[in-house]
Amino acid sequence: MPVEPVLVTGAGGGVGGVGRRILERLRARNVPVRALVHHDDERASELRAMGGVEVMVGDLTRGADVVKALAGCPRAYFGMSVSPVFLEAAATVAAAARESVGLELLVSISQMTVSQMDLAGDAESRQQRLHYLAEHILDWSGAPVLHVRPTVFMENPLFARVAAASIRRDGTIRLPFGSARTSPVAAADVAEVVTTLLLDPDPRTHRVYELTGARSRDMTAIAAEFSAALGREVTYVDVPYQEWLEHDLKNQDLPDHVFEHIATMARLHGENRYDRATNDVAELLGRPPLGFDTVVKDMLAR
Repeated sequence: MPVEPVLVTGAGGGVGGVGRRILERLRARNVPVRALVHHDDERASELRAMGGVEVMVGDLTRGADVVKALAGCPRAYFGMSVSPVFLEAAATVAAAARESVGLELLVSISQMTVSQMDLAGDAESRQQRLHYLAEHILDWSGAPVLHVRPTVFMENPLFARVAAASIRRDGTIRLPFGSARTSPVAAADVAEVVTTLLLDPDPRTHRVYELTGARSRDMTAIAAEFSAALGREVTYVDVPYQEWLEHDLKNQDLPDHVFEHIATMARLHGENRYDRATNDVAELLGRPPLGFDTVVKDMLAR
């Protein structure tokens, strides 16, 4: 186990709370952690109270903050919420990692859509294009980086906010996916994979890990999973895309950059771009990926 701290960025929150989950798993293994957070708030205080966690307040787009955070950390996790400054943060981390003395491993979280992209494509969201460019910048830096590309999270607003709202209201999942198939992944699985990679004493030979749920299926099948978990009927309602944008997504009051990203993910789902399944979670963790039954009750309690 590492004696020096492992740097975890985004430990204060974010989509699925991956950074916080990684930190908790590292501490459960008695690994010292340096947590880089953006705000010194209640969440930062909670991290300090855990013990074995050095909390550092900083900005991933500020070089001085990132250099200071990386100092003395041989292994690090880079993750950031959906943000228009994501690429600036990734470039800053890449530059700092290139100059860092003693950095053995940087695990960076990306998106599985990057696996299907090229530079000339324009069908993806701005956030997805930022991830595509960020991976290139991190690779060009020469830093010892591994890319983790999860597919859509079970905790993504598509499910945890929009679908959850209609389930609470009338027992339906209203999404514009048609008969397309998808294989959402649990944030807990993503965090466990990243933790496994960070603690592996023998760096993995793969440079990219693609994380999905156990199988790809349509929304009718996923609605049946919700029904079984909740003990009551949940049905899928296929909603025309524009109607869904106006009557379902806009009600979530999301920032413009996040709204565009989620709207694009929904459109790509309808085009069957998320019909994919890999064995990476099972191979790394030695167990099948988690299902919706592990998150649905918490999802509806929000």
